[in-house]
Amino acid sequence: MKGRNHMYDGRDMTELSMMSKTEWQDNELAFFHYSLQQIMDYLNIEGRSFHNEIITEIEKRGGLRSGVH
Repeated sequence: MKGRNHMYDGRDMTELSMMSKTEWQDNELAFFHYSLQQIMDYLNIEGRSFHNEIITEIEKRGGLRSGVH
């Protein structure tokens, strides 16, 4: 995503955090995975666990399609 201007137009983290990751759309998984990956060094254990749940869901879906950000 470096050098690209991507705007996220979806549900916010407050709404998504109350839902199962299986209910998230691919673009939501991709956006929050990328965002959390950028701040991984600053996340506490709960944040890292949340990020791992996102990664697990992405893997269950067979990865992310190219261009989904």
